[in-house]
Amino acid sequence: MNIQDLLNKAKDTLGLEPQETKSGAYTPSKSSLKIAAPNKTNYDNTDYDNPYTGNKKILMVCTEQQYMTMENGKKFDTGNHPVEMMVPLLHFKKAGFEVDVFTPTGESVKVEQWAMPEDDDNVKEIYAEYESKLNKPNSIADFVKNDMADSNDYAAIFIPGGHGAMLGLPEDKNLGELLRWGHNKDLFTLAICHGPAALLAANLESADSTDKDDNANKDFVFKGYKMVAFPTGMDKQMPKIGYLPGTMPWYFGEKLEDLGVTIDNKLASGQTHQDRKLISGDGPLAANEFGKISVKALLKELK
Repeated sequence: MNIQDLLNKAKDTLGLEPQETKSGAYTPSKSSLKIAAPNKTNYDNTDYDNPYTGNKKILMVCTEQQYMTMENGKKFDTGNHPVEMMVPLLHFKKAGFEVDVFTPTGESVKVEQWAMPEDDDNVKEIYAEYESKLNKPNSIADFVKNDMADSNDYAAIFIPGGHGAMLGLPEDKNLGELLRWGHNKDLFTLAICHGPAALLAANLESADSTDKDDNANKDFVFKGYKMVAFPTGMDKQMPKIGYLPGTMPWYFGEKLEDLGVTIDNKLASGQTHQDRKLISGDGPLAANEFGKISVKALLKELK
């Protein structure tokens, strides 16, 4: 047995090896799940004195892709993180906001089921409530083509995290049009953990290259903004504890910084930040506070 075999055996004994699924993809190691995916969230059941009673909704942008291929060829079984989606949804519901679910083409939302907090009844209840919407979401492509120009239905665009937010969304031109439309209409943009990766779509050319509002030679709409997000430095360490089955193919934080965004955190410790109409959170520990500050900003704006 060589040194590498000994190291692999030790990692397996300590629960640090990613877990291979029947499909051949990998979920995080047992040890990393104990740290990163507790069975109960920090949702605090906040009541809001004056819930919203108007007709503006929140548009939630989700991923329809499940597998991230690492540099070593192994596939990570991902999607949207249930805590970063469901805890904000709990706050939105209590504050009176309806949420419409969207994916790029209307394919079902992919969720990191291995991160579902099994002892959290609040999260499990809201997930059951949204399950039909997650299975049959609206299409961003259809909305952009047919409804967006005349729509006044929304007060915010919400992008939950999970590594799945890096799949398909950053290169989706229709999402780019949606984000620029939201920015131009002064909607709030709410993004948590890896969700900010999707903001990169706002720098793409228009889906219709003949569009007079083509984006090719314009500044990134979030240039000069400050935010928090899941840190690149932590993502680079994740393979060491078996959370990821290999080195990631790219890092969204570096690309956002290249476009003039300042990412203001080095750890995912539950931080949130608001810069103008951009509200951000750094990871699942931030989901509760992220939901609350988003709701408070929306209620203040729409009162």
